[in-house]
Order: sequence, then C-alpha cells, then structure tokens
Amino acid sequence: MSPSVGFISLGCAKNQIDCEQMMFLLRQAGYQIAPEPEAADLVVINTCGFIDAAKSEAIEAIIRAGQWKAEGRVKKILVTGCLAQRYQQEILKELPEVDGVLGTGSYYDVVSAADQVMRGRPVTEFGSIDAEVPETARVVTTPKHYAYIKIAEGCDNRCAYCVIPSLRGRYRSRRMEDILAEAEGLAARGTRELIVVAQDTSRYGIDLYRKRMLAPLLRELCRIDSLHWIRVHYTYPDELTDELIDTIAREPKIVKYLDIPIQHVNDGILRRMNRRGNKAYLQQLFPKLRSRIPGLVIRTSLIAGLPGEGEAEFDELCAFLREYRLERVGAFAFSPEEGTPAAEMAYPDAEIANRRAEYIAQLQSEILDDWNEAHFDQTMEVLIDDWDGMFYYGRTYADSPGIDGTVRFRSEREHRIGEFVNVTVLGAEDGELIGREAE
Repeated sequence: MSPSVGFISLGCAKNQIDCEQMMFLLRQAGYQIAPEPEAADLVVINTCGFIDAAKSEAIEAIIRAGQWKAEGRVKKILVTGCLAQRYQQEILKELPEVDGVLGTGSYYDVVSAADQVMRGRPVTEFGSIDAEVPETARVVTTPKHYAYIKIAEGCDNRCAYCVIPSLRGRYRSRRMEDILAEAEGLAARGTRELIVVAQDTSRYGIDLYRKRMLAPLLRELCRIDSLHWIRVHYTYPDELTDELIDTIAREPKIVKYLDIPIQHVNDGILRRMNRRGNKAYLQQLFPKLRSRIPGLVIRTSLIAGLPGEGEAEFDELCAFLREYRLERVGAFAFSPEEGTPAAEMAYPDAEIANRRAEYIAQLQSEILDDWNEAHFDQTMEVLIDDWDGMFYYGRTYADSPGIDGTVRFRSEREHRIGEFVNVTVLGAEDGELIGREAE
C-alpha cells in the first residue's frame, strides 16, 4: 500500500498554493493524500515565519505533530516553508522530532525529500530562492466556487521591517499565458471567484515584460466566461497606475475591492521603513480611487509600534483613519524581526504596541458599524459559502474569504454552495450583516 501524506498549511494564501502544488507532486508520485494529518505516514508542515505570532504557531504545529509521532500515529515529519528557510539549522537541532527540512527554494523537490525521509534518511534541502519558479499543477483545497491564483513569487520592495525578500527571493512574474491557462482550468472546475495574489500584485510584469502588466492581465481574466468575480489583493499604493484604476472601474467582473497595505502614514516612519510615497500621496490617492471607482471598498494593513512611533505619530495615524474611513483594516503590533534594519532601531515596547493595535481595532469596528448601517435596506449580491440548515452564509463584493465578514440570510428557496443570490440587508450583528433573499 502506498504511504499516506497529510498536510498542515499555515500563513497566507500564497503559502496555501505552495502546499497545493506539493500535494499534486506527491499524489502524482503515488502518495495518498490523507484527509487528516494526524493519521498519515508522513506529515508535511508548510510554515510561515513572517512575524513572532506566525513563528509560534508553526512551532506549536511541529510540536503537536511530534506528539502524534511519539504516539505512533504518524511516522515522519517534513517541515517546509518560510520558517524552514529562515531557521535552516535550528529546526533540526531544537526540534529533534523533525525528520527533514525543505526551504522555499526546494518546494519542487518534495517527492525526493519525502522518499528519503520515509526511508529513514534525514533531509535538509535549500535551493536558490531566486531561481525561476516552475509551472506545477495543484490539488486545490479551497471550496470549488473560489480559488487563489498566484501571479508572481518573491519581493523587491525591501521594507525595513520585513524578512520576506530574504525568504522568498527576488520578484519573479509568471508568464501571462501560464496564468491564463491555470485560470481557465480553475473556471472549468467550477471556480466563480478568482482571487489574484502575490507579495505585490501591482508590480506584475515589470521583471518579465519590462512594464506593469497587471491591468492587461486582469482584462484577459475578465474574458473567461464562467468567472463572475475577480478580486485583487496586495496592490502597493505607489503602483496604482491610471490604467489599473480605469481597468478596475470599467470591468464589471473585477469586484470594487482593493487591498492596499500602507502600514503607516507618518512621513518620518515611512522613510525609516523604506516605504515609497508619503502621507500627502495617500491623502490624494484614496479620494482619487473613490471618485473613479464608485462603491470601492479599501482594505489595508497597519503596524502599530513601529520604530519612531510616539504618541504624536500614533495620533496622526488614528486621525487619518477617522478622516479617510477605510472599510477594512488589519492592525498588527510591530514585531522586530532579526536580520532586518528595523530590529536595530529604537521602538516602543511590546505592551505599548499591542495596546495601540487594540485601539485601532476598536476604532475600526466603529467605522465598520457605520459602513454596515449605511447598507441597511439595500440589496446586495452575495456568494454563498455555507448553509447550516437554517441560515445561508455568504459574502458580498466587500468581503474576501477568511479575512473579512460574512452575510447571514434566510431564504424560502433552496440554493447551492457557490451560487450568487441577491440579499436585502436588514441589520447587523457583531459586525456581520443579516438579511433575507430579495423578492
């Protein structure tokens, strides 16, 4: 009987895609994919190593798998991903339950690594993180009606607080024809919502075609008939060209939702963090986007407690949020990552950073409540994600799966998961919309 392999995928959607590709390669090589990792011969833990919380989560997953191994429920453990890349020697030394480690440049060697580990041979493989990324099929693990598609690997931005370039390498765009072929395959499988991801989607094509190609790519994706929603994540503010803005505004399939990580608005902090642009640019950008893309919902990520952030700088950030009222905000406490320039700078202590992140979350909940209330009695298109026997649960264009809110609604008719339904919003509860199917 062929050995079974179970997967634990941690971190972002880009990591999930890497995991799906490893699943395909192992299945193609004859391994059985186990539905539950705790009962597999081999457990592959695809880790995130971006911030302290992610590192802790990854280590806890490894320790938990080690307990399964000690109980005889699994035989071998293979650790892959960003934590493996970042702590190449420490993992095997500090976590003896681990049998093998693959870096982010060696995902495509997973079959040989698994074979060696299952034969009792320790594995440590760390290929070039700047190498060309081969095209590989996937075992898609999201529900059939939505899927992520990665258009590039790596990052060239070099933000002072971020370790991603040292873990993922230089920015490498995929060829447009390969992306479109994958999107066609996903659509044929039943995907209705396609979510475009990369470390920085807005730089797509600069390395490969010597010009920004996200807008042309999106226009081609919109030509795939069975795709209904196309959602774009991780667009950097300084890369939002007029062509891209016009494409998003004009193409009905592109949901009017942009994920634009700004991290902060204070000019001194932005310079220190090696971020392009400044507060004045952001003050011009957001009104411009809203005027040219009616109904636009903006998501951003912020870091509280960055080096140089005193009370005045934090108050400046909060005042910006109150004025520009971005609909979706994720706030994180600064995590000084070893090996980054920011870790060598003076910064507020963890308690202050955590308190500031919590304050931003409270402020944002008030902004979200106002946004929700403004949509009472409106009818919105909803993509159904789930049904509990009484209520349907879905998302509007304003909600990306796993990070934003949901809509709970009743219907007198029976619907399928992955179907689009018009829902009249009646109210909200704990930040989530409540409604009924429109007449």
